[in-house]
Amino acid sequence: MARILCIANQKGGVGKTTTAVNLAAALAIYEKKTLLVDCDPQANATTGIGLDKTRLRQTLYHGLLGEADIEDLIVGSEIASLKVLPSRVELIGFDIEMMAQPDRETALKRLLSPIGDHFEYIVIDCPPSLSLLTVNAMTAADGLLIPLQCEFYALEGLSQLVQTYQRIKRSLNPHLQIAGILLTMFDKRTNLSHQVAEDAEAHFKELVFKTIIPRNIRLSESPSFGKPILLYDAASIGSQSYFALAQEVMDRPMAN
Repeated sequence: MARILCIANQKGGVGKTTTAVNLAAALAIYEKKTLLVDCDPQANATTGIGLDKTRLRQTLYHGLLGEADIEDLIVGSEIASLKVLPSRVELIGFDIEMMAQPDRETALKRLLSPIGDHFEYIVIDCPPSLSLLTVNAMTAADGLLIPLQCEFYALEGLSQLVQTYQRIKRSLNPHLQIAGILLTMFDKRTNLSHQVAEDAEAHFKELVFKTIIPRNIRLSESPSFGKPILLYDAASIGSQSYFALAQEVMDRPMAN
């Protein structure tokens, strides 16, 4: 069965989609059969991996509503071992359309269940909110990976995400674990980045990944070219960091 990781933080601009795209790409380059699921109506993971949203006939939205089989929604990418379950703006209607459904929190889990044996890793990019889509991702996942930007107020709001994780673990998904906390946007020139890193490690201890994602121009440029950093500039420090993260994800057990 695939190991399912959801990348979530209700704050925007923390490197969530960058992490989802590049972690999935790195795992695939390590020859792990990987599926990237874009669970964000902004669909930045879809475009960031190089797909043209205007040419998609159906997306994750149609699968969640039971209008399409998952096998008909998955598309390929430039990396042979990496497949994508794409998204588009219509996904924004999911919360409203599913509001009255008694099993609304498990729609994504049900959608993914037929292909669990087809992949070694499934990486889910969540929207920047604690919406029904994020709840679905956490309910479907084995592990929650939390990107934490090394900026002011970074730790504020993290407690809300952890509380949501604990509620979902109690009521919807007892198997959900914290895969780790990933420090992103680290600028070694600033005291603030070092302070946030120290505070996170002091508070969360072994949950913090050893790999730290730096601020990197090439990493910021790659989505506009529709390529993961590993294909856009494999020699960049951003690329090296995501290869290191993938290795750490493959090596480390998940903690409760």
